[in-house]
Amino acid sequence: MLYTNSYTPAPISLPLPDDELLGPEPYDLNWILPLHLETLENERVKLVPFIPREHGAPFFAETTKDPHFFRYYFSIWRDLRDWLTWLERDGRRNPANVYFAIIDKTRPNTAHPHWGGSLAGAIGLFYVNAVHLTGEVSFVAVLPQFQRTHVARTAVGLVLRFALELPTAHPPGLGLRRVQWRAHEQNVPSVRLAERMGFKREGCVRWVWALNEERAEDGVRPREGDKWPERFGRHMVLLSVCCDDWENGGREVVQEQMDRAV
Repeated sequence: MLYTNSYTPAPISLPLPDDELLGPEPYDLNWILPLHLETLENERVKLVPFIPREHGAPFFAETTKDPHFFRYYFSIWRDLRDWLTWLERDGRRNPANVYFAIIDKTRPNTAHPHWGGSLAGAIGLFYVNAVHLTGEVSFVAVLPQFQRTHVARTAVGLVLRFALELPTAHPPGLGLRRVQWRAHEQNVPSVRLAERMGFKREGCVRWVWALNEERAEDGVRPREGDKWPERFGRHMVLLSVCCDDWENGGREVVQEQMDRAV
């Protein structure tokens, strides 16, 4: 019984060369499913593809105003280049992922009038499986001055509508059957937001991420003898909205949240 295993890890260039850091121009989303921008907008918020050349520097500059902004993420991004490297390598180059800039249409931006509002954050629809019709609302990042407003729930609601409505709906969706949400087990605001938007808690998934050393204080200590003792683990609360939830009241829950005045 002869066998072989010829796998070798793909070479990774660290850091990315300057001519790759912002992605190709024009920007190629490299995403596996259609993009229905009309479904990703209402009277107060719109989601547009996050273009690093356009949105990267303004977004990251606002995140630095809160030293704990990325507290519950798996990594610490020390500067704009570090964050853009993640967005390009782990985001755009994976065709299962798409990242959106959140534009608050209620706040004009004279510096960028073509945006049709102010940059309020970013949100992803990641890990999409076009065969099994699943995906995840991921890396939700609402900038400090837009927190505790309509922005977060509206952005999440638009992603859910985009993901769960059928392609024959008006406006059309992707027809996914399951959309999940994962949050650090200590990130109570994230879990509460998901539950307000109709996500149902399914449990706690243990050891989901191996954290960078900088995140050790937020993680779980590995077992004795672990090969990477400095890379603590992370447990995540898992929630989901499925197509049957959507058709049996979930759509109305989301619409009610997006319609709230404040």
